[in-house]
Amino acid sequence: MSNSKLTNERDAHLQSEAAGLSLRAATSDDTVLIASMHAQSWARAYRGILPDDWLDRDLQAERAAHWQTRMQEIVAGASCLLIAEHAGEPVGFVCFDQPDASGSVYIDNLHALPMGRGLGAGTAMLAEAARWARSRGAHQLHLLVLEQNTAAIGFYESRGWKREARLAEQMAGIDVFSLRYVLPLE
Repeated sequence: MSNSKLTNERDAHLQSEAAGLSLRAATSDDTVLIASMHAQSWARAYRGILPDDWLDRDLQAERAAHWQTRMQEIVAGASCLLIAEHAGEPVGFVCFDQPDASGSVYIDNLHALPMGRGLGAGTAMLAEAARWARSRGAHQLHLLVLEQNTAAIGFYESRGWKREARLAEQMAGIDVFSLRYVLPLE
């Protein structure tokens, strides 16, 4: 690992501690909380990108159903799900999968609620995902971000992530483009 990456991770950890931020493993008891945080994050971040009526009407139920299924996979060991807390209150979460055949860990979700922004929650969650991935022999992280989500793109790029591909997808009944970003784990 390069000294700069080690320093960045150590700095993120120290900043997180100073900000009163902690990470804990989610359990099946957190399913409703995770679904709610996910829906809140999407409703804010995807306004103007995905249809407003879907965000306002269907999103909460869709995310609840998604996390009911996804939590079963997580409990079975297919993924890791962490909740970021500040002063005992949840401010975000990150979910990442076991390394794939190529040695890459997929960051399936990374969300910080508005009250968690500026506390270093996103940076701390990514640093923990990187630490976890390295401990399992992975050599990189990857994720997808909607092409129009410029705030998220700026966040990842400022932390050294590089755009690798542009992929067509469907979300909320419409065609969208996602960008695949990667971060080597040296």
